[in-house]
Formats: sequence, C-alpha cells, structure tokens
Amino acid sequence: MAIPVLESLGLDLFAVQLRRERTGWVLRLIIDKEGTVSIDDCTAVSREMGDLLDVNDFINHPYHLEVSSPGLDRPLRNEADYLRFAGRKVRIKTAEPIDKQQVFKGTIVGMRDGNVLLSTNKEGEIVIPLSLVAKANLEIEF
Repeated sequence: MAIPVLESLGLDLFAVQLRRERTGWVLRLIIDKEGTVSIDDCTAVSREMGDLLDVNDFINHPYHLEVSSPGLDRPLRNEADYLRFAGRKVRIKTAEPIDKQQVFKGTIVGMRDGNVLLSTNKEGEIVIPLSLVAKANLEIEF
C-alpha cells in the first residue's frame, strides 16, 4: 500500500516495522531517496499514508504512525547500496573472520564479482565477500 504513495513522491521504501512498544503499537515507515530525506518528505508521507490507512482500516487496533529516514549511519544491505555510497566511510562486521579479523573500517571503493572493495588506512585495499557481511553501516562523518 505504501509503495505507490512513496513512488508518487519520488521516494523508496527502506523498511516497515509494526511492533508493540511501551507506548502502544507503532507502525514505522522508513523511507529513502537519492540525496537526503527531508522533514518535508517525512511529513508528506505521514499525511498521505495516515489518510490512506484510516480510509482502508488496514490496522484494526490503535497505533502511532512514524515516518523517518534510515539515518546518517544507515545500514547497507545490498550491492546497490555499496555502489551508491562508494567513497563514503563504512563499518563492516563479517559473519566469520577474514585474516583473523571480523570488524573493518574504511572507505568503500566499490564492488567487484560479489565482493565489497574497502580501502583502509592500515591494510590498504581489502576484499570482503558480500555473502560474509553480517552488518554494515555508514560511519557518521563530521
């Protein structure tokens, strides 16, 4: 239901969460786009989706709708993310050690043959199989 609304606003759906929290049920839409997601983007999605959800009675119990971006330290989930954020700093944790190491910090160089190419200060360029990446997040740069 959210995808057509987001596409009409030039946005992508990054994630959806519906979960019970201390304050009650929360429906969280995490939106994304090339560039930066603005407060105006979140407001527009909140208004459109709020109306759509109310009309269609999609959730049959009280809930709060939250709309946000993946954040400055956004997770990287697929090859397209690594290509999109080439040149940015990243922290990668692997599912198993590579040369006795599981946490890597560096700058994304790109992708090649299903591998993340990472430039580090200590080791130079490292090749990390995307299949071994357990978690990866952009590093916040100030």
